[in-house]
Amino acid sequence: MVENNPGFDCEVVVREPVNEKFTPAGLQADPLQEQVRLLEMRPLSEDLIFPFQGNEPRAAEQYRIIRTKLLLYPRPLRIIGISSPQVGDGKSLTALNVAGALALKLDQSVLLVDGDFRRASLAEMLGVPGTPGLANVLAGECCWTEAVGRLDRIPNLYFLPAGRRPEHPAELYDTPAWPELCADLRRHFRSIIVDMPPVGMVADYDLIQAVCDGMILVVRPDHTSRALCLKALDTVPPDKLAGVVVNVAPVWFLTKRNSH
Repeated sequence: MVENNPGFDCEVVVREPVNEKFTPAGLQADPLQEQVRLLEMRPLSEDLIFPFQGNEPRAAEQYRIIRTKLLLYPRPLRIIGISSPQVGDGKSLTALNVAGALALKLDQSVLLVDGDFRRASLAEMLGVPGTPGLANVLAGECCWTEAVGRLDRIPNLYFLPAGRRPEHPAELYDTPAWPELCADLRRHFRSIIVDMPPVGMVADYDLIQAVCDGMILVVRPDHTSRALCLKALDTVPPDKLAGVVVNVAPVWFLTKRNSH
């Protein structure tokens, strides 16, 4: 369920894994393919849900609804940050599946960025190398085309891992290299999804949020602290909050009839 914005409301229920490769017919050749490395993903398994193969149509449709809402948003959302009030709310998996849903459009080149240096998890989820990555690019150790890779199982989806874990993560973001990199990436990708640290917990969050066009907050009814959720909603700038995704929501969530 996405709420807080009248143009953005849907429920996301994520359950079953997908184990097959997605290969839509008629995929257009992408010039970026020749500039970046190919990342060979491991077979999708129980700890990675990418529900677009047909075995979990309800979850897949909810992510498609999120995609539609994002693409029809009143203003362009080129860089979208995905965060949460606390650790364990499911922001990383949500970021992956939102990016995957966007990449299903044949004219979309989508970049998924692991921007959570302290708890980077996306490379492990995908079974691809975690370096070189964003930290290496911001440190000047390589250019972004050397760090970005195209995921072999998900057409049009590119991935920039976190890279080596820096000693002082915020210092890498607090340099001209970060906004300059984002400006360059905007010229090459239609949509950029950034998996961010939890809201307000570290300085990195504010520095990443500053370059985002919109923010999605991920919460879990069975996990998220109500106090932290309300604090996070107050922290995200109102003009940037695109919506709230309720993750692991029961099928009856907000739809069960009152018995009285």
